[in-house]
Amino acid sequence: MNNKSCLAKGLRDGVPICLGYFAVAFSLGIAARSAGFTAFQSMLMSLFNNASAGEFAAFTLIGAGAGYFEVALMTLVTNARYLLMSCALSQKLDPATPLLPRMLIGFDVTDEIFGVSIAYPGRLNPFYAYGVILIALPGWALGTYFGVLMGNILPARLVSALSVALYGMFIAVFMPPARKDKVIAALVAASMGLSWVFASVDFFSFMSEGARVIFLTVVLSAAAALLFPVHDEEASA
Repeated sequence: MNNKSCLAKGLRDGVPICLGYFAVAFSLGIAARSAGFTAFQSMLMSLFNNASAGEFAAFTLIGAGAGYFEVALMTLVTNARYLLMSCALSQKLDPATPLLPRMLIGFDVTDEIFGVSIAYPGRLNPFYAYGVILIALPGWALGTYFGVLMGNILPARLVSALSVALYGMFIAVFMPPARKDKVIAALVAASMGLSWVFASVDFFSFMSEGARVIFLTVVLSAAAALLFPVHDEEASA
């Protein structure tokens, strides 16, 4: 598949992500408005920081009068899981892929974009990731923009209902590969079960949500790599 076809496929696969982002970002816009941001400022922030938890944390801290260092540190901790995703995607790329395409992809690694990119058959063509990003990122930024303008007008129940759309979309990302591969299905089930345990048991309350995600990702992926290694021939098939 040539670069043009990969770009078109990425744009197509990015449409549901864009719609999900647009809906969820409404509630983010409300948080931005509460922190004193204008619609345009909020849109710019979402355009350069496509991360729901990280932005929510940043808006909350800014609204509370926190300094630059506190905001930067909290954003780094909250978004740390994307470092792991970027490492995984780097292995999905052809080893000869130049630095610039890697940096462009790494700029917008989110849970959903990572999901569709890692599920791409064989080696990941950078143009596929470009297509997904080009359609998904504006949805997030524009959703935040209109969230500031209209978020406080819409009923709270409607805003809450819109936020559920992203979870349904994310389920749609990992269900097809889970149905085809029993190992992936088992890992999905294990991650859901362990996430519930870590969130419910008081012993793990000292860990933040981001820290739990990172810990479980490292443990489960390491266990899968040791028990069910994927050879290079299989990965590029």
